[in-house]
Amino acid sequence: MSSPLQSIAGAFDPARLTQARHVAGLTKKELAERIGVSPAAVGQYETGSSRPRWDLIPRLADSLNVPAQFFLVGRPHGKIDSSMAHFRSLRTTRVFQRAKAVALAEQVWELAFALEKQVKLPPVDLPGFVDGEVHPGVDLPREPAMAAQTLRRMWGLGSDPISHVVRQMEARGIIVVLPPLDDDVKTVDAFSTSQLPRPIVVLTSNRYDDIHRYRFTAAHELGHLVLHGDIAAGDTRQEREADAFAAEFLTPRQSIVPELPGRLDLRCLAELRQKWGVSVDSLIYRCREVGLLSDSSASRAWQRLNTLRDQPGFAPESITGYPGEQPVLLRQAFDLAGLTIKGLADQLAWRPSHVRTLLGLPDQRPTLTLVRGGPAAHHQQNVPQGLFDES
Repeated sequence: MSSPLQSIAGAFDPARLTQARHVAGLTKKELAERIGVSPAAVGQYETGSSRPRWDLIPRLADSLNVPAQFFLVGRPHGKIDSSMAHFRSLRTTRVFQRAKAVALAEQVWELAFALEKQVKLPPVDLPGFVDGEVHPGVDLPREPAMAAQTLRRMWGLGSDPISHVVRQMEARGIIVVLPPLDDDVKTVDAFSTSQLPRPIVVLTSNRYDDIHRYRFTAAHELGHLVLHGDIAAGDTRQEREADAFAAEFLTPRQSIVPELPGRLDLRCLAELRQKWGVSVDSLIYRCREVGLLSDSSASRAWQRLNTLRDQPGFAPESITGYPGEQPVLLRQAFDLAGLTIKGLADQLAWRPSHVRTLLGLPDQRPTLTLVRGGPAAHHQQNVPQGLFDES
């Protein structure tokens, strides 16, 4: 009679090993040293040309912080083509950091898939996106500013400031996660993909920890989802287009231009920062873009701004002070589903601590304050659209 470990070795999933190694941020050589084999052996395990011996399974599990059952075939696996993944800071993000972000996004989808067995998440309301496939040019112009204007109309946002960018995205079925910082994730800055049955955006507070930069980054990734979901990533032109989309989405030209000062006025821009939820840097760029500031005047404005970075009205404001911009969709779906952390972890073959991390839950469950129309007001097994109403 075979042992459980022998059974796992016999039904070993090579893709799970690769995913777990990427999430752990380890190279093949580093993993090989931990389990006592050669890097070539690890490579063979990941290609499926050979399987690890049953006695190596516990070493792999301990080294990668997963249960031994994690390596079994048969569970839904969200696989992403890394060439179709958009990274906010591509040039400064190393290959292993991108691999880690992609693997985390795969697991975020797997978590959402498990939750959707119990809870109906909001349907994906993203032009051109149907059941995990992107159809270019559907209902949305390719020109960034026009695309942003059209999406605002489709989402009923009008031309006023958007109070909660992340909440608007979640209300349209886009999964947004804000994982805890580590040395790998904070360098990634932000990442998005349209290659799974639900669009996924991974945000970080990174080294800036500034709500205004964070909101712009969220809108930037939204731009990638609607403009570049069917295009291989890595083109600097795509980054410029996503920036142009974000600027128009957050500060529509027809609304912001009448409010911009006719000459440099940092006090006025600081007030507009609070109203529109964008950085003064972004507003200076907008002034130059619409012709209110020359290139030389904009350069002087940024120089003056640099002397005020630590002053009220100009200093970064931590993301932690803005709960409306922190993702809640998966956490509230978990609450509504009536599952336990252990039960969900067993279903996913993860450590409970990893489930908590991707749900955004601390070790001790906090007292949640529900927004208007939240789960407390509904008894059916459904995440209500009212959950995302502005409050």
